[in-house]
Amino acid sequence: MKFSVGQHALLTALSVVGKGMSTTSTIPLLSGIYIKADNGALEFQTNNLTISIRHKIPANVEESGEVVVSGKILNAIVKSLPDAAVVFEGSDRILTITCLSSLFRLNTLDAKDWSEFPALEPSSSCELPSAVLSEMIDKVYKVTSKENSRPILQGVLLTSAENTLRLVATDSYRLAVCETYSAAEADAEDFTIIIPGTVFHDVLTMPSLTEKILIGTTNNQIVFSFGDTTYISRKTEGSYPDYRQLLPKTYATALTADPEQFLGALRRVATIAATMPIMRLDIDADAQTMKLSITTRNQGESVEYIPVQVEGGSMSLSLNHHYVADCLASAPDREKIIIELQSPTLPTIFKSSGKINYLYLVMPSLL
Repeated sequence: MKFSVGQHALLTALSVVGKGMSTTSTIPLLSGIYIKADNGALEFQTNNLTISIRHKIPANVEESGEVVVSGKILNAIVKSLPDAAVVFEGSDRILTITCLSSLFRLNTLDAKDWSEFPALEPSSSCELPSAVLSEMIDKVYKVTSKENSRPILQGVLLTSAENTLRLVATDSYRLAVCETYSAAEADAEDFTIIIPGTVFHDVLTMPSLTEKILIGTTNNQIVFSFGDTTYISRKTEGSYPDYRQLLPKTYATALTADPEQFLGALRRVATIAATMPIMRLDIDADAQTMKLSITTRNQGESVEYIPVQVEGGSMSLSLNHHYVADCLASAPDREKIIIELQSPTLPTIFKSSGKINYLYLVMPSLL
């Protein structure tokens, strides 16, 4: 086997398939990268038993062949090289890598032991715009649960129906819903799937992402296809909670605030709250102001007032300031956010509109 490829293109390819390598397994193949050189192209594969990734790039292939090499070592080598041609030569379980004045000889694994990349035929699929999907996942990804005991809440609910693309995520303490218009083919079927949040985020941050992404499902797998990249992951099984029943139909008090001003005040108030996540909000309907305050036993108190437009009566409540900060940072409209309150003991709703409509629910906290 012998081929050459540019360092930058090689490094990008390794970053694409890197998410499929195992970092904890004691099985060497699972932390390796399979490379096949043939017909003027390189095919890279990784597989950690949960995720399988395949990516192809053009290269100058002088002699066909295949090899499996440590992904960690190969990544470290390629990162250290200058942006020049990198030459690979493989024989007798040794891979020689040269670039200008650098030379490496690496022990390799037997490529015959590598599992064939899964050949799956999705039973249903949906092609979506990558840029919009990436923007939407950034707004809901942090809301997925970090608890392994509830895998369904570690997922993001994606639905595409009636020209509406929707993402939903919740960790049971907060809920985020993003919606946007998405033109569909006249005969397009409704599409619904629960995608593991980390998988969804990893796919949509890949450097090989193209303008469109095809998402398909089988009985127990999710297949992402875009350009020369295929990413396969296990599907999250189960039924997603009916989040609509959590959304109140009325409110007692509503206020409109500047999200940038609100976020700036929140961050200043929270500087003393290293171990205190709870922030008190006092809405004064007469003065048309909102007071943000945090009190800690060791550090003292921080207070700031911001102007708001209040509809309804005054109200005081307590919320987790980390959750509120995530919401304000994600609001699509950077000039206005609407906050709807029922009572201090019921959920608070944040709404922001734009190309993407954003709804964020936060459960109340107790001081």
